[in-house]
Amino acid sequence: MRGKTVLVTGASRGIGKAVALRFAKEHNNLAISCLKNTERLAETKAEAEKLQSTCLAYTGDMGDMDCCREFFSLAERRFGHIDILINNAGISYIGLLQDMSCGDWDRIIRTNLTAAFNLSKLVIPGMVARQAGHIINISSVWGSVGASCETAYSAAKGALNAFTRALAKELAPSHVQVNAVACGAIDTEMNHFLTPEELAALTDQIPAGRLGTPEEAADLVWQLTQSNAYLTGQVIGLDGGWI
Repeated sequence: MRGKTVLVTGASRGIGKAVALRFAKEHNNLAISCLKNTERLAETKAEAEKLQSTCLAYTGDMGDMDCCREFFSLAERRFGHIDILINNAGISYIGLLQDMSCGDWDRIIRTNLTAAFNLSKLVIPGMVARQAGHIINISSVWGSVGASCETAYSAAKGALNAFTRALAKELAPSHVQVNAVACGAIDTEMNHFLTPEELAALTDQIPAGRLGTPEEAADLVWQLTQSNAYLTGQVIGLDGGWI
């Protein structure tokens, strides 16, 4: 995959940062984004460049098509085209649905689902023209089984799973692979709200006896881009046997 151009959203931290650096190790070109943490995104960019990767960083809301068009246009002008799209940007909301505002609902859906639509729509024409490409969506086990007090997040990730399967069928004749990684409990900032007691209780439920790492998620994403062309339309769990 050396010399490919990889677009990664939500790359300022966690899984997105780990994914970006995993591809940077192979000297691929990177176009990375985050919603607002420009300084941390710059850190990802600097680390990628130390690995001899050329990197473009962009701060903006991937749930906003205008921002996506600007980001995509910058990436195309810099690198020519996008070979691999990693839709990683995601946020959570913890609380009862009855207490959730309409604004919070819209924000969860825009970030976790609409962003994947926006960027997929932009990269697909080029991938179809080249008869090659990968779209990988970072999902969650809650998209398959649902989580109490995370209804909106579960709904968005469930829709992302369906989006993955359906889009794979559309693009398979054009040799573009679409898959998703459904992550379980990964040791990222998204889970840092847990108390030590809650974390211990969660770990006890996971047969592997621990949380996953962002690097393990990134390695699976990498492996999907190396897989044979017949692997598409899959939602692959990475949860230590939890679900």
